Amino acid sequence: MNRFLGLIISLLLALCGFAIALVPQIAGAAGGSPQHILCTTFPLYQITRNLTQGRDAVQVDLLLPAQLGCPHDYALTPKDMQLLTRAEVLVVNGLGLEEFLGAPIQKANPALHLIDSSKGVDDLILDGAEGEQGHDAHEHSGVNPHLFASPRLTAKLALYIASELALIDPDGRELYRANSQSYAAKMVQLDQEMVAVGRSLVNKRIITQHGVFDYLARDLGLEVVAVVEAHAGQEPSAAEMLAIIKTAKAKKAGGIFAEPQYPAKVVTTIAKEAGIPAATLDPVATGPDDSGLDYYEKVMAKNMQTLKSTLGVQ
Repeated sequence: MNRFLGLIISLLLALCGFAIALVPQIAGAAGGSPQHILCTTFPLYQITRNLTQGRDAVQVDLLLPAQLGCPHDYALTPKDMQLLTRAEVLVVNGLGLEEFLGAPIQKANPALHLIDSSKGVDDLILDGAEGEQGHDAHEHSGVNPHLFASPRLTAKLALYIASELALIDPDGRELYRANSQSYAAKMVQLDQEMVAVGRSLVNKRIITQHGVFDYLARDLGLEVVAVVEAHAGQEPSAAEMLAIIKTAKAKKAGGIFAEPQYPAKVVTTIAKEAGIPAATLDPVATGPDDSGLDYYEKVMAKNMQTLKSTLGVQ
């Protein structure tokens, strides 16, 4: 399976690289190289920084605070509006994660190039559903937007963003192609390492704080038997906590995982009552302002160790 997966993703890399190489020169004739790329969230900021390395004329900035986490209930500030006004390209997650943008984007900067990174992914998951959805799911609410927590999907995000940047900035297309292939290859390797860890785990049934790990769990062959918060940051009621504890015992969950972006008190309470270990997994939804280009890889390496120490290995 590992070899087959590697072959499929290698083919994807080659095809996307070919597509970028064929970008017409006319696409960027109107404006030349973009000077300012703005990314809504920390994960997209990290990806885009890796893609633009060596394109010295391009500045990549982050719209939302690096420590914010999932911006489900975010409201734009005057400073945000100023950033939007100055930007030439805006990279978004899509899938409803940036509902706070809406009409203000068009008013602030009608000429803004919008890159919806989620269009590079077709194997989407509905929130609260086990089944996968195809491209049509992009048009509907309720799709799980947490693509970035999966290295496998992060590779797809990088390749798609690079192809769009090449359309906007054809003079940099070779650099975007090379950088995207290099970064996607790192993500493929990371994915293969994490899949191997998933196979080695003694107990593959987990409880998560919210739906941020659904894609990663699917990649690793883990079963999410319960979710603590239906909406990120919204703690469950007493009755809901009791139901989660009952599910944890009935399903024989191997562990419950908090996220560093949110308080862990409820998670630790459930773990104690259910008699299962609690630990922290980081989806890399946030990070330090001075994060290195390899921050994602380092965090995921730590996550692998956490999974092994919490769920046990064969």
